[in-house]
Amino acid sequence: MNAIDAGVKDIRSIIQKAQPYKTAILFLDEIHRFSKSQQDSLLHAVEKGTITLIGATTENPSFEIISPLLSRCQVYVLKPLDISDLEKLLQRAIDFYLSKNISLDIQEKEALFTYSGGDARKLYNVVELLVDSSDDNTVVITNESVEEIVKQKFLLYDKQGEYHYDLISAFIKSVRNSDPNAAIYWMARMLEGGEDPLFIARRMIILASEDIGLANPNALLLANACFDAVHKIGMPEARIVLAECAVYLASSPKSNASYMAIERATELIHQTGNLSVPLHLRNAPTQLMRSLNYHKGYKYPHDFPNHFIEQECLPTEISGTTFYFPADNSKENELKNYLKKLWKDKYNF
Repeated sequence: MNAIDAGVKDIRSIIQKAQPYKTAILFLDEIHRFSKSQQDSLLHAVEKGTITLIGATTENPSFEIISPLLSRCQVYVLKPLDISDLEKLLQRAIDFYLSKNISLDIQEKEALFTYSGGDARKLYNVVELLVDSSDDNTVVITNESVEEIVKQKFLLYDKQGEYHYDLISAFIKSVRNSDPNAAIYWMARMLEGGEDPLFIARRMIILASEDIGLANPNALLLANACFDAVHKIGMPEARIVLAECAVYLASSPKSNASYMAIERATELIHQTGNLSVPLHLRNAPTQLMRSLNYHKGYKYPHDFPNHFIEQECLPTEISGTTFYFPADNSKENELKNYLKKLWKDKYNF
């Protein structure tokens, strides 16, 4: 079956037909095209052994296949073909076109093999494009002719595939590592490959909070402004805005203190569950709530010197727990000194 034109009804029909057999094999091409519900419909038959499922996909199954189904499968990675394999495939193409009275004069192969990316289908697609674009019986293939036909971006980048995630990962890690040159390179790779500039801008907003944070609060403002500007002007000028933001983020001091704070708090919540909100912090819009001591004893900070009064704001069970540990940079050192002045030794600032 091909997942493009198969639905849940088709799957159920196939599974029903497979019931009498003990060795039924279902080969599902382009399984990544199946929705979650369609993949769910395979689970029971796979678990019972009604079918042996073989799913073929060009995508990373970690992103495209639901976890329950993936955990019941053995993943086999088909690696890119090497040069010797591509040479053999190219010779087959030469022989094929000779049978049609078309001669391939291959003067250079480097670009042809590069654009194929170790994929036989991509190699043949490029050759076919070159043949179709020529009016002669002899088709001259050079690096320049290949680059021209693919327009410098054809087949280089799959916006939905594994390479997409590899490049954005390389970009983020370069910014995190304070390397503006590498960040610009990986960004250019994505843009030249046709990546949505708004996707890059969104990732920089996340990066500004996760990896720069309070070490430079302006980073988040600039990243937001970058997203708005890219949305307004579009490509190709948007690449300039993206480049400015990427260089700024890469060149900024780094801190993941805020990110780690929310991670620690989330982990503790998973351990302790929903602890009660202290009575003095609760809202009390009704007389009944006030009679139950909701809001009683709450001290309004603005009524006190320096707009601060020490009072407990965490559930009793976790009083004094520290989630935020300021990183060692000029901005957060200021915050640390200010918080220490307020809370003294309570949170060990």
